[in-house]
Amino acid sequence: MGGRRQIRCQPFRRPDTRCRGVKTSLLQRCWRSQHVALLTSGTRHPEQKERQAAGNAAYWDSFWDADQVFYGHVLGFKGLERRAVVLVVNEASAFERSRERLYVGLSRARDQLVVCGDPDFIREVGGPDLGRRLNLPST
Repeated sequence: MGGRRQIRCQPFRRPDTRCRGVKTSLLQRCWRSQHVALLTSGTRHPEQKERQAAGNAAYWDSFWDADQVFYGHVLGFKGLERRAVVLVVNEASAFERSRERLYVGLSRARDQLVVCGDPDFIREVGGPDLGRRLNLPST
């Protein structure tokens, strides 16, 4: 994939934390499961909750498992990367750390980033310049 990182925004007023269609689309293209992460900025994804219920070691084993997409929260993914990241901006409302969460999530993909969320919320938290860079639809 080399070159510039591809960024795509999927505007959802009420983002589904599963973003199944987006993740499936990445896997059907050229991405292997081990190269994809689905990160949330608010509520954890049900798959992440299930994996964490099996214990911390089992949860982090899924990060290294070549047959699995990794599910995590942006704050637990600081310093980590994947080639393709689906960032689900699913916070209920903006608060003190919303901007940090958004920018951490935006910086985790090496090759392809797909942002799913409410364009108005992303613009509110990230600012109008980010909205333009992500080609968010106007309100």
